[in-house]
Amino acid sequence: MTEVAAGRFRRWSGTAFWAGVAVVVAIFFAGAWQRRWIADDGLIVLRTVRNLIAGNGPVFNAGERVESNTSTLWTYLIYLTHEVVGFRLELVALGLALTLSMAAVVCAMLGTRVMYRGTRRAPAGVPVLLLPFGVLIYVMLPPARDFASSGLETGLVICWIGVMWLGMQLWARAGHREYRFGLPAPGMAALAFIAGLGPLVRPEMAIAAAVFLALMAAARQSWRHLGWLVAIAGAVPVLYQLWRMSYYALPYPLTAVAKDAGGSKWGRGLEYLWDLLSPYALLVPIAVVLVAGLVSLWAVTNRRPGAWIRYFRKGSGSAGAGVDQGDDAARDDEHDADAHDDQGDDDNAVSRLNRLRGGVRSTPVVTVAFLAVALIMLLYVTRVGGDFMHGRVLLPSLFLFLLPVSVVPLPIGPPRGEQDGRVRRVAVPVVAGAWLVVVGWAVTVEVTQDPFREEPESITAAGIVDERQFYIQRTGHRHPLLAEDYLDFPRMRALVRDVSTNRTGAVFLPVPGFQDRWDVVSYDRPMPGLAPFELPDDPIKTVVFLNLGMTSMNLPLDVKVYDTVGLASPLAAHTDRMEDGRIGHDKFLPYDWVMASTGVVEDPVNFPRWIDVNWVNQAEVALQCSATQALIESYSAPLTPERRWSNLVNAFSFAEYRMNRIPAYEVQRCGLPMPEEVEKYQGTR
Repeated sequence: MTEVAAGRFRRWSGTAFWAGVAVVVAIFFAGAWQRRWIADDGLIVLRTVRNLIAGNGPVFNAGERVESNTSTLWTYLIYLTHEVVGFRLELVALGLALTLSMAAVVCAMLGTRVMYRGTRRAPAGVPVLLLPFGVLIYVMLPPARDFASSGLETGLVICWIGVMWLGMQLWARAGHREYRFGLPAPGMAALAFIAGLGPLVRPEMAIAAAVFLALMAAARQSWRHLGWLVAIAGAVPVLYQLWRMSYYALPYPLTAVAKDAGGSKWGRGLEYLWDLLSPYALLVPIAVVLVAGLVSLWAVTNRRPGAWIRYFRKGSGSAGAGVDQGDDAARDDEHDADAHDDQGDDDNAVSRLNRLRGGVRSTPVVTVAFLAVALIMLLYVTRVGGDFMHGRVLLPSLFLFLLPVSVVPLPIGPPRGEQDGRVRRVAVPVVAGAWLVVVGWAVTVEVTQDPFREEPESITAAGIVDERQFYIQRTGHRHPLLAEDYLDFPRMRALVRDVSTNRTGAVFLPVPGFQDRWDVVSYDRPMPGLAPFELPDDPIKTVVFLNLGMTSMNLPLDVKVYDTVGLASPLAAHTDRMEDGRIGHDKFLPYDWVMASTGVVEDPVNFPRWIDVNWVNQAEVALQCSATQALIESYSAPLTPERRWSNLVNAFSFAEYRMNRIPAYEVQRCGLPMPEEVEKYQGTR
């Protein structure tokens, strides 16, 4: 094939590739828009953003330094975007989530294109037609479409993965360049900076970030260059980590404490994995893309003798001219490094090390690294027990696994020799057949929507729920997007009414067994400084409810909102995990603790009849435990320099601290005197 013909085929295949990208993005956007919504947990994020806007800081309840959002970057991204565009927060979150999800798909396909075709400066292989393949599995999967909006950080997570995939594939095929004093090239610096943001995208993304940064560090470079990369990648996450520990008194978000992110529940995790695989027969397309990927790899290595070696070399940082000096300002110590390498040729160990470091910056190594991260993330999610939202936390692992086959290559043009012809006779039918199977599966899922899920709004025995369908059923809204849409959720309108009409201050508790009633436990004494029957200007109001997002977003910021599982309630987060509890909800702090901490009732006659006054009395004593008091002060005491230092040095100790949710047991654990038993009031309240 002449160079002119090859160029014509490449241009034609490029047009076809971009058409495929446009079609895939259109399909994904249409599916995500059709299933658009904001989850209750997505509204939790927006409560923190509201406090940021109001000047209360990145907190959930004003006056309490609690990090209730798992993704730091997602919180600040919504805040900054809102400050620029000024739209209401729900629409900002929706727009950002959709945009990032679409960008993730584009980056995935572009990165795989670089893997197969290389770049202009370092091309690879023969002209190929790149067809959308593995990416179709992701964009057609109902949970992927659900969490392309949802107000949660899933779009940000997969976008970060997609950007790193594209960036690392370009890095693998680019020549190494250093400037004076070892300064990295702008693209390299940007890649290191983005990689370093992994822990701020989601804490578990630190695993992926560590792998990607380790690859960059292992490649051949000067010590100065490596030092710059470390500084660029680590500056933001390290500074934020120090600030987080001094401000929140924890080394990670409170959600990680509440869900015991380091715990182990393999059985639940396997149930969660099967809950995603089974309804959509997902193992079928995954097996097909695996076979097609292996055949494509075989075709690359066997199309022409030595093709794999050339592919490997072209995919390394030593492609072309090797180290690219860039300009006359290239680093001064480059020749010193070369001299060191020449001297080390006499030493076999050093020579092998240099060869290994040279091979790190290669397309195969980068691709294997992403597959390794996919496996590690899958094992981690399975180990901790998965999640209660159908498919959600498995989506990043699936996205990672599909990256190398997001598009699939079909050679075009006449064969390059007899060997190439034999390879094509096997590879083309297999790859084309696999593509047809995946397209057929995608069409089937589109037609049937959620196959095999007869009651999508029900909670399974393992505690897993199709979250979107659940809230559609409970609110009656096809697209619950705004906080007001959740007023139609059971109890919400009654709560807003009771809170707005209360003028004395109260604790609002959901009445067990009722869908529209709240126990309004008002203060049975005047607030400090007030005369009898005098109403306070700012009554203290506290609400306790499991559905934290809808509750907090439909109430003013001066109303404190807590949950019972620990996402916004530090005391609940620091209780022990219930072994057989529902994942994500396997901690529970009884309401008695809130009654005790607020001191809302002094006369036992005024307690609701379903609240045991003895438990409240015991909780009041348990709260005096010195370790518990230290924990409370870490997030509620004034933030003086001394407090910041104490929080910083004790953050890990606070993270490990656990208390018993049963007040009497906690009193015994702390060695405190047990209060005397009193007769439970049997009134009619």
